[in-house]
Amino acid sequence: MIDFRSDTVTRPTQAMRQAMANAPVGDDVYGDDPTVNDLEQWAAERHGFECALFCSSGTQANLLSLMAHCERGDEYLCGQQAHNYMFEGGGAAVLGSIQPQPIENEKDGTIPFTKLSAAIKPDDAHFARTRLLSLENTINGKVLPLSYMAEAREFVNQHNLKLHLDGARVYNAATALNVDIKAISQYFDSMTVCLSKGLGAPIGSLVLGDKAFIAKVRRWRKVLGGGMRQAGILAAAAKIALTEHVARLADDHANAKKLAEGLNRLPGFKVNTDVVQTNIVFAKVDPSIDQQQLATALKEKGIIITPGNPMRLVTHIDISSQDIDTFLLELEAAL
Repeated sequence: MIDFRSDTVTRPTQAMRQAMANAPVGDDVYGDDPTVNDLEQWAAERHGFECALFCSSGTQANLLSLMAHCERGDEYLCGQQAHNYMFEGGGAAVLGSIQPQPIENEKDGTIPFTKLSAAIKPDDAHFARTRLLSLENTINGKVLPLSYMAEAREFVNQHNLKLHLDGARVYNAATALNVDIKAISQYFDSMTVCLSKGLGAPIGSLVLGDKAFIAKVRRWRKVLGGGMRQAGILAAAAKIALTEHVARLADDHANAKKLAEGLNRLPGFKVNTDVVQTNIVFAKVDPSIDQQQLATALKEKGIIITPGNPMRLVTHIDISSQDIDTFLLELEAAL
């Protein structure tokens, strides 16, 4: 199948499967899984942090980070489009008793500092205590500039806040900016990295921060039922994702551009190619097109899409340039 639903649908490579089969393991809750320990130590150094913790998912990693930064009755600032606000089940409020304070994102994905500043609560018992600013990079496929992240660091320092990065696709951002990952991570007190999206691991995310922060994260992971035992089987694939799959993200970005340009040549589809910066394409679809019927016809040809307006299509390790050609031909025929 050629699956455009998300970069979460990637399948582990043969090298990953081999590494998983041969991984030395122990009980990670006791801290004695050597493959997990190796991944965490390597990842902390690679991203410029003191410590790292391997988690089951990006949603869990974000929630743990919010709960480690904030206490009951605290709040965090974020974008209206932020994944940890809109798409993670309200976990911060439901499980952490943390109030999100969303601010409308600009078209480029940034959040205006004037609006962030106005949203910070005064030191008054009537209000939640503002403790944290959470950014996301990439956000809906858009890349936050390095200059904006530097300004965000100055902003939180000025207001005595912490700065967290939801880095679910942060390596896509680094690839688009053509910088080392530390050029991004240097600005943040904590950061998550999802390994099961464009990097292609079957499961897992990392939380990165200083020792005291990761100690709190580890405790909350246990409280939330996220302690894993012989997790080295998963960490082995995660290590390959970080060491062998970063450079090829540029292929996904090139395929997304090719896809966007191809869609623009078809009747009833319109893509603003200027905003296709990474591996996510949003296409406006003419209302006259029956998308459900279109999706059914394409599935019969071995192609999976998600209807929507805009229609979201994501390129990844299991979609080649030739697959883009095949999709465009079958889409034209179905239309």
